[in-house]
Amino acid sequence: MDYRDRHVIVTGGTGALGAAVVGALVEAGATCHVPYVVAAEAERFALRQHERVKLVAMSDLGDEADVARLFGSVDQLWASIHLVGGFAMAEVAKTTKAELMKQLEMNLVTAFLCSRGAVNAMSGRGGRIVNVAARPALEPRSGAGMAAYTASKAAVVAFTIALAEEVAKLGILVNAVAPSTMDTPANRAAMPKADHAAWPKVEEVAATILFLASPQNAVTRGAIVPVYGRA
Repeated sequence: MDYRDRHVIVTGGTGALGAAVVGALVEAGATCHVPYVVAAEAERFALRQHERVKLVAMSDLGDEADVARLFGSVDQLWASIHLVGGFAMAEVAKTTKAELMKQLEMNLVTAFLCSRGAVNAMSGRGGRIVNVAARPALEPRSGAGMAAYTASKAAVVAFTIALAEEVAKLGILVNAVAPSTMDTPANRAAMPKADHAAWPKVEEVAATILFLASPQNAVTRGAIVPVYGRA
């Protein structure tokens, strides 16, 4: 896939999946704009000194003004990939309204605001948007014990499909991936007895994202692509 001379925003780009996505993008020729909130994550980011990686300090990806500044700072935006989000494992009986709203803020609101910023930045030129849902969003029964998270990711699914229909006429193709548990150091530590070999690797999930965000994707829109591996 050829991303030469194309600018891409990647939220959550300093995380495990984000690093794989940014690494693949720069290898394909893209210039990546990577917002971060926690300075320590930016300092640990292996690609922070790459000539085509632009780290952008932000206070909150759920803040309208902050997101507007981010998207206003990138000329000729081609794609916007939204990996930032949050997870909480809790039964409904033990979940407060504040905790529910936090899941919605971290997953739905950030995807909504960044997608809005991308649509405005891509106006008249077209482009690509990729959101991240989750397996429980497509299989809600598997979301028992994490209903707030499941509901927030299901909202990302509905939003992605609706937005895809809304902006197709503008030449903007919107899709999402829905990973199962990915093979990351943090997930291995949290679930040491799981079958780690069955989990999708971040590089494999990144490859799917790269296609959906690429010029080579000429027709796919409104898709929620399961990236489960053998899990």
